[in-house]
Amino acid sequence: MLALIGGTGVYQLDGLESLEAITCSTPFGEPSGPVLRGRMGQHEILFLSRHGAGHRQLPHEINYRANIYALKQLGATQIIGVSAVGSLREEIAPGDLALPEQYFDWTRGQRRASFFGEGVAAHVSTANPVSSNLVSWITSHAIKQELRIHRGVTYGCVEGPRLGTRAESHFLRGAGCDLVGMTNVPEAFLAREAQICYATIGIATDYDCWMEDPDQHVQVDAIFTLYHQSLAKVRNLLQQMLSDSLPEEESGIRSALSHAMLSDEKALSEAQLNWLKVLQL
Repeated sequence: MLALIGGTGVYQLDGLESLEAITCSTPFGEPSGPVLRGRMGQHEILFLSRHGAGHRQLPHEINYRANIYALKQLGATQIIGVSAVGSLREEIAPGDLALPEQYFDWTRGQRRASFFGEGVAAHVSTANPVSSNLVSWITSHAIKQELRIHRGVTYGCVEGPRLGTRAESHFLRGAGCDLVGMTNVPEAFLAREAQICYATIGIATDYDCWMEDPDQHVQVDAIFTLYHQSLAKVRNLLQQMLSDSLPEEESGIRSALSHAMLSDEKALSEAQLNWLKVLQL
């Protein structure tokens, strides 16, 4: 089953024929809000607003573990996120779409970034952290709609909620990042720990603050003006995608824990075994 995680401004999903709103409780706390289960196109899907209704949670306040776990226990095997991003490359212009295929974690360790720990040991490979099948599927439909889209790019995730300094923007550019955002880490990595295929549709809203021209530096009001203008084309893209067959799930992602676990299950508590079995589905 496909799940959609809506970012800034995406608190509901146009075109979703809602069947029910599910209030979830997880071993890792409460998710950002109820998960909507419904139909869109020819598919039953799940939808979760990343920041909660009314944008109640800033990026560092989101319970990413609870969000991913809630979607997994409801049957999600693939996730597409929607996120606002800043562009660190001139060729990725504001209004363009971008599909990260690599991530650079520049958060500050305040976020609970793994399901594992406290006696449950695993080391999951994230060398290739997103689903190439999902990225190709999104790209092909974007090209059909003649949308400007970039794939093969790297997303640098910062802590926020403040916008970055020019020094930080240049540092991320020098580190090979093409986009900057605040929410995809640890979301993408938790999806891999949960054996869920993951990809993000990034909407470029600005050039961050690396350019010499101060008029090009990111401003919150300009971000949201352009972002909301771009959401319509993303909604149309999602509707076209969901009128088609879903991409094939990648077996290496759907079995990511098979060679990652170090703990002997006999040494785990019943509660630990219960949540681990959900991730292993």
